Amino acid sequence: MSNRRQQPFVTWALLLIIAVVFVFESMMPGGSTSVSTLIKMGAETNSLVQSGEWWRLIVPMFLHIGVAHILMNGVTLYIVGQILEPLIGHVRFFVIFILSGITGNLASFAFGSSNSISAGASTSLFGLFAAFLALALVYRENHFLSELGKSFLALIIINLLLDFTMTGVDIWGHIGGAAGGFLLGIALGLPGIRRPNVFIRVIAVIACLVMSYFMYSKGMVVYG
Repeated sequence: MSNRRQQPFVTWALLLIIAVVFVFESMMPGGSTSVSTLIKMGAETNSLVQSGEWWRLIVPMFLHIGVAHILMNGVTLYIVGQILEPLIGHVRFFVIFILSGITGNLASFAFGSSNSISAGASTSLFGLFAAFLALALVYRENHFLSELGKSFLALIIINLLLDFTMTGVDIWGHIGGAAGGFLLGIALGLPGIRRPNVFIRVIAVIACLVMSYFMYSKGMVVYG
């Protein structure tokens, strides 16, 4: 594989999209921290998803609330992308980023507060963390993957513990993103290596679909 192909093009493209979206957010009245702006731009809020705006389960991963939020997630995506994208390939990286972001937003939709507004790439980032953990477990004889897997596991645990101590953090989104990313990591595996076997991959895909359907169905139930 050439060095050119190993460059994290998808990571750079995602960062560019996130940056452009943030510029548009900032130009709107109230800026990126305005509830009105976030809702207009597509942030996840349960009532609007229940009314049929399903795209709010996708768009929020590209929205951010304030400069600190986008800087933290942007730097994290850049660092993780430099490691993970060349390892698993562009398509796998993109699929895990998008689909784990959706499972994270579904978890927020199903279990989060009905009055909350969710936005940010952290759902996808937790998915990337967990995907790397899955790869470390599947290919545990690989010392590089094994050691980095331990680091990502620690990163997940530390961040989830911090979530419990902070206000305004979408912990359900993080948990859902991690669950989706873990299953997708097993399902997709590493390119060119026939592991895990097809049966385990299919089971992981089915589990991800069932989990997603359950969360969507639960979120669509309107109480009161």
